[in-house]
Parts: sequence; structure tokens; C-alpha cells
Amino acid sequence: MPFTKCEIPGLIIVEPTVFADSRGYFFEAYNQAVFNQNGITCNFVQDNQSKSSYGVIRGLHYQLNPHAQSKLVRVLEGVIYDVAVDIRKGSPTFGKHFGIELSADNKKQLLIPAGFAHGFSVLSETAVVMYKCDALYNKQSEGGIRFDDVTLGIDWKVEPARAIVSEKDLQLPVFKDSVSNFQF
Repeated sequence: MPFTKCEIPGLIIVEPTVFADSRGYFFEAYNQAVFNQNGITCNFVQDNQSKSSYGVIRGLHYQLNPHAQSKLVRVLEGVIYDVAVDIRKGSPTFGKHFGIELSADNKKQLLIPAGFAHGFSVLSETAVVMYKCDALYNKQSEGGIRFDDVTLGIDWKVEPARAIVSEKDLQLPVFKDSVSNFQF
């Protein structure tokens, strides 16, 4: 199971070893011992799952300390463009983002540690996304950044006229006005 470090410190792409034959396939999506051997010591305590249609953009979301969450994101059905934004003050990549296509076919996962805002767009007709979290959801700790912030310049890979964004996400602040209590 290869673990590939991204150009933004802390982000890791996980590619499971897939065993395929005429019956289908099998793979371990998560094995605590293997993850620990690769320096990932998150204690995952919550799994979240969503289903969305083409053009849906969810995010950019995070939880503030002391309820910050690391996430391990994967796709069970369809294709998404997954995005993480570094919001750790003092980081050499503060305000930079990383995006990757995650799909049911490529089976890649993205580990997003605390200190990043996270979002995704749906590139297929529908997509089912599942992610593990190492802290429980805490409403009072919610934070976010508007998906279309011009300083971030994220290309969500969907036709702008077909983008579907929740009213809640449309009310999020731009990057410069967002609240972050993360240090690099």
C-alpha cells in the first residue's frame, strides 16, 4: 500500500493494493498497523458518508482546535475532485491548495490532517464519498472558507453554470476573513 507525500506537508495520498480476479476485487482501505508504520497515527472515531449529484461543491470546511479533525477521504461510487487548503499559520504553504481526483475506480484516498480546510466537487453523475475522522463533530467548532474565493483560485472542474452549492456554504467567509487557530 503506497503512501505518497504531497507537495504540501501533511497531505498524503494512499493507494491500496487491490487484488482483482474474475469474481471482482478485494483491498484493505484501512489497516491501523500499516498506517502507523507509515507515520499516520490518527485514532479514527467517526465515519461520514454523503451522496451528491454532478456539480455539487461541498466545502471548504474544517473544525477549529480543540475539536480539529484529520480526515481520510475516499470515494465508494463515482468521481470527485478533492481539495485541501493549508490554513496553518506559519506554514510555507499557508493559503495554498492541493487537489486530486478520487474515484471508485482509482481507489485512491487522501489523508488530510488537522489544519486544512476540505472540500470536493462531484465530477460524475453521482458520487458517494466516505471519510474517517479522528475527532467527533462539534458544531461550535465549525469553520469554513467560501469555495470560490479568488485568492485561492480553486478550479473545481465543474461547469460554473452547473455548480450546486448549499446556502450555508455560500455564507462562508473569504479566506482573508476566515478564522483559524492552527499553527505550523
